[in-house]
Amino acid sequence: MKKKKIICMIPARMGSQRLKQKNLREINGIPLISRAIRKCKEAAVFAETWVNSEHPRFGEIAEQEGVFFHKRPAELANNKATSEQYIHEFLTDHECEYLVQVHSIAPLLTAREVREFTMFFARSEYDVLLSVVNEQIECVYRGKPVNFTYKEKTNSQDLQPVQRVTWSITGWKRSVYLNAFETGKCATYSDHVGYFPISRMAGLIIKHEEDLRMAEAIYRKG
Repeated sequence: MKKKKIICMIPARMGSQRLKQKNLREINGIPLISRAIRKCKEAAVFAETWVNSEHPRFGEIAEQEGVFFHKRPAELANNKATSEQYIHEFLTDHECEYLVQVHSIAPLLTAREVREFTMFFARSEYDVLLSVVNEQIECVYRGKPVNFTYKEKTNSQDLQPVQRVTWSITGWKRSVYLNAFETGKCATYSDHVGYFPISRMAGLIIKHEEDLRMAEAIYRKG
């Protein structure tokens, strides 16, 4: 079987509203962006690994860590720019069959999970692969039960899990993404979408100071 070209992209804006310069924040003395780069290299499944940012500081880090740097336009680095826009801009510049995006703000995602996700995606028929955490507990949406009923009490281990999308790691087939975006469709969820379970820790996303403190505590215990 022909080997597929899979590249990795790690997005990193310098600006962020909730946690300032979060990609440069450290856990055990290592910046989140550096942790992400190292786990992607350790996974050993990518033809190329790219850091995608508007800021030259991330270019310096990419060079130090031995990966490539894609400088996105400044207008795609503000709070109004969407992920679909910066991913499309990146994909127009880089030939590949599959793109895997790994977020530096998911520091507990492991190299093994990156490798297993990527290998599964490459073997599958999916055009999009989303990482999810299976929540096997009673869940409610707009005041109504999602995976349980008021008619009886069910043990949580017997419930159908609700899958929470985490964005820790995501994959897209390049041709499908570009076609969807350029024809005015939603590229993020284009065509055949699959779901790949990851651990609850891997699903922890750093958006607030308390998230960072939580990740630090887990690292100290581990």
